[in-house]
Amino acid sequence: MIGKQGRVTGRIAPGLVGEVMVEIRGGSEAFHAYAMTPGTEIAKDALVVVVEYQAPRTVYVEQLL
Repeated sequence: MIGKQGRVTGRIAPGLVGEVMVEIRGGSEAFHAYAMTPGTEIAKDALVVVVEYQAPRTVYVEQLL
Protein backbone atom coordinates (compact mmCIF):
# COMPACT_ATOMS: atom_id res chain seq x y z
CA MET A 1 0.00 0.00 0.00
CA ILE A 2 2.75 2.48 0.86
CA GLY A 3 3.67 4.50 -2.22
CA LYS A 4 0.39 3.84 -4.06
CA GLN A 5 -1.48 6.81 -5.44
CA GLY A 6 -5.15 7.51 -4.93
CA ARG A 7 -7.88 10.11 -5.39
CA VAL A 8 -9.74 11.76 -2.51
CA THR A 9 -13.46 10.98 -2.64
CA GLY A 10 -14.32 12.43 0.79
CA ARG A 11 -12.60 15.60 2.04
CA ILE A 12 -9.74 15.06 4.50
CA ALA A 13 -9.59 17.68 7.26
CA PRO A 14 -8.83 18.00 10.98
CA GLY A 15 -11.53 16.23 12.98
CA LEU A 16 -12.88 14.42 9.91
CA VAL A 17 -12.27 10.96 8.52
CA GLY A 18 -11.74 11.35 4.78
CA GLU A 19 -11.92 8.72 2.08
CA VAL A 20 -9.63 7.83 -0.80
CA MET A 21 -9.94 5.37 -3.66
CA VAL A 22 -6.74 3.40 -4.29
CA GLU A 23 -6.13 1.05 -7.21
CA ILE A 24 -5.27 -2.33 -5.73
CA ARG A 25 -5.83 -6.01 -6.59
CA GLY A 26 -6.99 -5.23 -10.13
CA GLY A 27 -9.62 -2.68 -9.10
CA SER A 28 -10.21 0.37 -6.92
CA GLU A 29 -11.06 0.17 -3.22
CA ALA A 30 -12.11 2.79 -0.67
CA PHE A 31 -10.00 3.45 2.43
CA HIS A 32 -10.53 5.71 5.45
CA ALA A 33 -7.98 8.50 5.11
CA TYR A 34 -6.16 10.98 7.32
CA ALA A 35 -3.58 13.61 6.39
CA MET A 36 -0.07 12.59 7.43
CA THR A 37 0.65 16.18 8.46
CA PRO A 38 -1.66 17.18 11.34
CA GLY A 39 -3.90 20.16 10.57
CA THR A 40 -3.73 19.65 6.81
CA GLU A 41 -6.85 19.76 4.67
CA ILE A 42 -7.04 17.90 1.35
CA ALA A 43 -9.93 18.63 -0.99
CA LYS A 44 -12.13 16.14 -2.80
CA ASP A 45 -10.66 14.98 -6.16
CA ALA A 46 -7.05 15.75 -5.08
CA LEU A 47 -4.37 13.20 -5.95
CA VAL A 48 -2.55 11.72 -2.96
CA VAL A 49 0.14 9.18 -2.15
CA VAL A 50 -0.13 6.66 0.71
CA VAL A 51 2.66 7.14 3.25
CA GLU A 52 1.34 4.90 6.04
CA TYR A 53 -1.12 1.98 6.12
CA GLN A 54 -2.98 0.57 9.11
CA ALA A 55 -4.90 -2.63 8.46
CA PRO A 56 -7.54 -3.23 7.55
CA ARG A 57 -8.82 -0.03 5.82
CA THR A 58 -6.97 3.09 7.05
CA VAL A 59 -4.32 5.12 5.24
CA TYR A 60 -2.35 8.28 5.97
CA VAL A 61 -1.68 10.34 2.88
CA GLU A 62 0.16 13.35 1.48
CA GLN A 63 -1.17 15.42 -1.39
CA LEU A 64 0.69 15.23 -4.68
CA LEU A 65 1.63 18.57 -6.16
